[in-house]
Amino acid sequence: MNSLTKKKMVFVAMAVCRSEFSKGSTKCKAKAATQLQAWWRGTLVRRTLLRSALSAWIIQCWWRPTLWRIAEKRRRKVLIDFSSKERAVVKLQSLIRMWRVHWRYCQVLNAIYIIQGHWQYHNCQSCSLLRGHCVITATHLQFHIEIIDH
Repeated sequence: MNSLTKKKMVFVAMAVCRSEFSKGSTKCKAKAATQLQAWWRGTLVRRTLLRSALSAWIIQCWWRPTLWRIAEKRRRKVLIDFSSKERAVVKLQSLIRMWRVHWRYCQVLNAIYIIQGHWQYHNCQSCSLLRGHCVITATHLQFHIEIIDH
């Protein structure tokens, strides 16, 4: 115990029964000793509680940012998983659309080849001209052929 603590204990003991303490009364000394012990135990309990509260505060100050980092990592992982799945779906949709447009284009091209094959050897003076027009949309491909008279 340091000197300041000893002085506080003597002050407490003297305050308990100031007049009878100097006479040497056993009852007063026992009461003063009990008061002194209670004060000292209270001091120890308060010191222990303060140390426990400070330790808990230090742990909480460490845990809050740690918990935030864990939640942030979890959020990033979920976001990356979602974006990769979304990217895969968009890529698949794009490939399917491309394949459908290519398939329709091949159908129109085959139709053009058939028409050209029929008209290629058709030789007459009054034959008309063919004018074609192609329209491409997201869902289909349209091809219009017009026969123009001379």
